[in-house]
Amino acid sequence: MQRRTFIRLAGGGVVFAAAAIAAGVALTAGSAMPESATAAWRTAGAETEPRRFVLAHAILAPNPHNMQPWIADLGTAGIITLRLDTARLLPATDPFGRQILMGAGAFLEVLAIAATAIGLRAEIALFPDGEPGPRLDGRAFARVRLVAAAGQARDPLFAAITARRTDRRAYDLARPPGAAEWDALTAAIGGLERFGSTEGAADPRLPAIRTIVREAWRRELETAATMMESLKVLRVGGAEIDRYRDGIAITDPLLVALVRTGLFDRSVPPAPGSSAMTAQIDDFDRITAATPAYLWLVTEGNRRAQQIDAGRGFARAALAGAGLGLVMHPNEQSLQEYPEVAAQYQAIHALLEAPAPRFTVQILARVGRLPAGVAAADPAPRRGLGAHVAA
Repeated sequence: MQRRTFIRLAGGGVVFAAAAIAAGVALTAGSAMPESATAAWRTAGAETEPRRFVLAHAILAPNPHNMQPWIADLGTAGIITLRLDTARLLPATDPFGRQILMGAGAFLEVLAIAATAIGLRAEIALFPDGEPGPRLDGRAFARVRLVAAAGQARDPLFAAITARRTDRRAYDLARPPGAAEWDALTAAIGGLERFGSTEGAADPRLPAIRTIVREAWRRELETAATMMESLKVLRVGGAEIDRYRDGIAITDPLLVALVRTGLFDRSVPPAPGSSAMTAQIDDFDRITAATPAYLWLVTEGNRRAQQIDAGRGFARAALAGAGLGLVMHPNEQSLQEYPEVAAQYQAIHALLEAPAPRFTVQILARVGRLPAGVAAADPAPRRGLGAHVAA
């Protein structure tokens, strides 16, 4: 999942911009999102072979850091065997691979929805070679058979697959989701163990969640290993975005200019208390304050299959929300399992009445609407179907 906008260099930005201009770098040069990097969102429906059709839609699923770690083996007729590219895991922020498996679950759910659009049903067998242990490996996470289904109705969520966006901007506090919309999200998610949400602006959990997620975000920034994990997949400017088509895409003209002039070093994390660090904390605080509601998914236990199912549930919630004019932004920082956020992990589980280790809060996401007049976000870059099909 493309996570957030990085390095809004407030204060010092004017100085850096002046340096960039003096070096002859136009602040708008190379800062647009290349159409080629988002082509997968426009071409998914062009595939005619059934397995390629469903995969072309599945690669549009939300996933951590937009790493797109899915590999599809089509070597057996009528079968799709799916495994993870272990070079695309996130060992610092996601040491046990829980979030990556939720991304795999979202992939599977979008695949299954796409199958209904061509009159097929996806029969999904999870972990056909056995569940992975505490660390993910390259074994298959699913084997899928597409079968004809007489009278198969198209899942109404299919229409939202290419329209869904993860939006990390401020939401409209005056227009929170209403009861009918929460009911629609609950119905879309189906039989997960527990789906919850805040209940209006007066819900005391709302400010408490904001406090916890802000602190978890600050700790992620100030922990060198987790910050560097994000910096290593930062794609700044059109050329980098088009080259990689994954990770955290940044088109902010100022940051593009800073990179081009060598004024932004991605080989080391920003120092605690620096203007770069403070600006990111302030930016996250601003969008957190502009959050009218949160939703969460909880499982009793934390088995690998439950992680997959949570991802499938969130995919359905995000697609249903898109159809209702809602936007979502997962805030996973307080749910991560590295030591520096242990206090926030315990706090969010206690607040949501899901005490660990018996329960696991798998997903926590901002929910709302964009302010009037604000256009939808660009789609996140995708590497394209060819990058995901094993040779």
